[in-house]
Amino acid sequence: MEFLDVSRVWYMFFTVSVVVLSLVFFKLFLRCWILPVQAQKKLRENGFVGPPPSFALGNIIDMKKLKAASVMVEKISKTSTRISHDIHSIALPYFARWQQQYGKLYSGHSHHLVSYLISKFPIVRICNKIINYFNPNRNLGVPFSNILSFKQTFRAKELGREIDGLLLSIINERKRSLVEGDDRHDLLGMLLKTDKGKFTPAELVDECKTFFFAGHETSALALTWTFMLLAVHPEWQDTLREEIRQVIRDSEIDYNKLAGLKKMRWVMNEVLRLYPSAPNAQRQARGDIKVNDRVIPNGTNIWIDVVAMHHDVELWEHDGHEFRPERFDGDLNGGCKSKMGFMPFGFGGRICIGRSLSTMQLKIVLSLVLSRFEVSVSPGYGLQLIVRPL
Repeated sequence: MEFLDVSRVWYMFFTVSVVVLSLVFFKLFLRCWILPVQAQKKLRENGFVGPPPSFALGNIIDMKKLKAASVMVEKISKTSTRISHDIHSIALPYFARWQQQYGKLYSGHSHHLVSYLISKFPIVRICNKIINYFNPNRNLGVPFSNILSFKQTFRAKELGREIDGLLLSIINERKRSLVEGDDRHDLLGMLLKTDKGKFTPAELVDECKTFFFAGHETSALALTWTFMLLAVHPEWQDTLREEIRQVIRDSEIDYNKLAGLKKMRWVMNEVLRLYPSAPNAQRQARGDIKVNDRVIPNGTNIWIDVVAMHHDVELWEHDGHEFRPERFDGDLNGGCKSKMGFMPFGFGGRICIGRSLSTMQLKIVLSLVLSRFEVSVSPGYGLQLIVRPL
């Protein structure tokens, strides 16, 4: 009878473990230090300066420190009755600091950096839970945070599966409605009619998530800031109310009448300039790109700081931080010195496909609310609005 040598087994196990761990640590070292340093060196050679990355989180530590400092400043500023629209240093403090130190073109490094239903369905509460579950650090991604925060990760995945199930049930119910001849002429119905088996159930769910999150969050943010600014500037409330009476009168709201609300469009543009729903735009270079005398290396993630651009005094002059909707009278760019300086919906071939729908939604809600109510700021402020019937 042949016995297994235990010491030999342990030796083999130890050897394999050392090899595996060595490979893992090498991959981590390569990803968290060598590649970032090489990328920064290449960017510096092409004229892009920026904060040096640290092992193993790049610039995330500095970003978290600056964010924490900005939160303290924000708490102190809440005791003041003065309202300032200069939000860049509070909303994106790391970008603001680096812009001061390195100029408007700079490089930085982080791992998995993430920028950051109008109904009573259960899906609303689930989405809010997922969005807020990692609230303190949800704008910053840390490697292996899903392992370090196992409980939160498990709960978030559980909520994600619940959302998928709810959306899939909605899709299946709509498919049955289409078969029975009940066409509701909405976005999901159009998608299902043109689908013809091209999308898997999982892909249809992903498309619904796109409609859901992108369509709801951005419009809700824009509407919130619009009401706040109109409450602070009641003269513009009166101006819009009078325009609504002249254009829409007592008839039903339709698309042609919405197009006639020009001053409302000015206000919406000014709100999106001061408080853009998408604070930045991202692109990735799929090859070496030459822009004038600079070369952007392949694989570089490009972040366009929309908030900074919309508040840049070099583009908007001295009143860049002021609420002045009339700047858009006769000028789609609001008098900006650059045609690319105003981009609340992005630009180019990837411009937001929902911009027309979002604009129409905002106009409808504003028309309905302002024609019936007056909005004012709560005496306690804190963005608590008081809505009074007219």
